[in-house]
Amino acid sequence: MEKIIRYKTIRNFTYVNDLLIQGKIRGVVVEFFGLGSTKMFPEDPETGIFYARKNVLYVVPYNNPWAWMNRQAVSYTDEILDILFARYGLPEGLPIVSSGGSMGGLSCLVYSRYAKRTPAACVANCPVCDLPFHYTERPDLPRTLYSAFWNYEGDLQTALRSASPLHLVADMPKIPYHLFHCSCDQAVNMERHSVRFVSAMREAGHEITLDVVPDRGHCDLTEEMHARYRQYCLAAIEAGRP
Repeated sequence: MEKIIRYKTIRNFTYVNDLLIQGKIRGVVVEFFGLGSTKMFPEDPETGIFYARKNVLYVVPYNNPWAWMNRQAVSYTDEILDILFARYGLPEGLPIVSSGGSMGGLSCLVYSRYAKRTPAACVANCPVCDLPFHYTERPDLPRTLYSAFWNYEGDLQTALRSASPLHLVADMPKIPYHLFHCSCDQAVNMERHSVRFVSAMREAGHEITLDVVPDRGHCDLTEEMHARYRQYCLAAIEAGRP
């Protein structure tokens, strides 16, 4: 299909804080949203303002709300970054941080694996890590996963494993990974997802941390943990600057 997204229409397809940045762009934080979100930003969110003050592009792709970082979601995100890199003449070595929560947590991990520009780091909040298991975890999930992967060749389980961080451990890039998970998460079980994934990643020699957030529900970071989440993003950009 022809390329549809252009810089002049990019805000129909993504949020980006580029118009707020006054200095030289130091890096990019891509944030993926959770399952079912159809939110668009008519005004700049606080996070966009925060990163603009650090001269960091903050990009929130308006992916399909049931995308589960399928092939189309990966290509869509790459296309948005292509446009922004071309618009601002950004060097290919500019550090990108892949981030997000819940389905967005899975998305930022899976995007790290398939992205055109491999991120410098990945920061995930309460991520889905075992997608085949998650298919059985709640009754609202099978329809969304079938929607995301119905046109893949082969059986559905094979398609789910292709976008399941736990099943991609051997192919994940050697970058820093930082996971957060709330101990009282009732939507994405911490032990079945983050704990197992972190163990498998460490066994495979990856650099990965897990911050457990006590007494909090799904993606409900404390103020301290939210600040640490952002600091991981900024530290990766500083470390990866060309």
